[in-house]
Amino acid sequence: MAKTDFSFEITEESTGFLLWQVTNLWQREIKKALEKYELTHSKFVLLASIHWLTLDKQNVTQILLSNHTKIDPMTTSTVLRTLQTKGLIKRQEHETDTRAKTVGLTENGLKNIKQAIKTVEQFDKQFFGSLDNETKDFNNKLIKLLDNKNGT
Repeated sequence: MAKTDFSFEITEESTGFLLWQVTNLWQREIKKALEKYELTHSKFVLLASIHWLTLDKQNVTQILLSNHTKIDPMTTSTVLRTLQTKGLIKRQEHETDTRAKTVGLTENGLKNIKQAIKTVEQFDKQFFGSLDNETKDFNNKLIKLLDNKNGT
């Protein structure tokens, strides 16, 4: 029976379907890796990004975090409130922009994220290990997709 509703003969020819499968598998496994830190992946990404941007000596604002992580501003704000309640970040008025708040890690937040980063980097190394020396090319293709999407 011909599958005339599809342009593919087999599902492995569908890039979107493959990406969806890999993404779901990766998300399920990263969730397990982060459980011991009591972090969702969104919380991890925001904490790690605060650390990354702070190391770059940037004044980290909520909008900078939202742009950096590609997490929408409302979700960023909601997750940051949760992280503040947990004592992992502190928010304060921006030095020059009264409408903005700067975000920083607390001592506990820094300790927690440093450990979580090691776990996530080890997990990613293992998960993507089968790509061997193709990892850089794979990353470049992902960046190309992000750049293309950001340009529209």
